[in-house]
Amino acid sequence: MEKTADKTIITVVGKDTVGIIARVCTYLAEAQINVLDISQTIVQGYFNMMMIADMSASAKPFGECSRDLERLGEEIGVSIKCQREEIFQKMHRI
Repeated sequence: MEKTADKTIITVVGKDTVGIIARVCTYLAEAQINVLDISQTIVQGYFNMMMIADMSASAKPFGECSRDLERLGEEIGVSIKCQREEIFQKMHRI
């Protein structure tokens, strides 16, 4: 069972283009970050993806991965944000 501290919520939003999922998942695989769950939709040409990923096997710290993914998003024309699961849960608790 994964520790909550090792789980990260990754969101990807932007105009749909070929290869978004491939580029994001390639980065994650190379960084030894495991995708636990993924949801993706396209609405009127806009791409939206949310992933839950396990970073426990990654040698890269959370901050570095977050910055790398933000830069990757800029390269491919989407916004990529990472958030630790425990912070995400606290922010969305009502």
